[in-house]
Amino acid sequence: PFKYSFRHMIKLGKMTDYAVVLMVQLVREGVGASCSASHLSEKTRLPEPTVAKVMKKLSQCKIVESVRGASGGYRMSRSAAELSVCDVIEAMDGPIAIASCVDKFCSTGAFCGTKGRWTPVNAAIREALQAVSLADMAGQNKTPQIIQIAVAGN
Repeated sequence: PFKYSFRHMIKLGKMTDYAVVLMVQLVREGVGASCSASHLSEKTRLPEPTVAKVMKKLSQCKIVESVRGASGGYRMSRSAAELSVCDVIEAMDGPIAIASCVDKFCSTGAFCGTKGRWTPVNAAIREALQAVSLADMAGQNKTPQIIQIAVAGN
């Protein structure tokens, strides 16, 4: 019999997890706030070089804006309600896919019985993550999002 174990859950990469933590901190700093990497490091207790690396990538993906000058740092490119957890994950890791066989270069694709079957699963997971805003993650919304995942069958 199959026994479920939490050791087999889908996990975000460490840098992606840090990116979500840093974005939630930016939300908590307030609308339009610009925070330096050292300030974010102090608030989140993440190493400053890691914070700088994550924020640089988020800046390149237009999730945050880099602000120059004496009071410079990083600020969100859109409101916390407009940015989703999905946006942050895809900025760090690329398109959401739970199986590597969605790549065009799958070595067993010609023989695989699940070929093409992961597409609706990936879409459902992406939709669920898109429904969770950074405002939700920061606890700004009074009622938490209820997410239902439905995968269409044949």
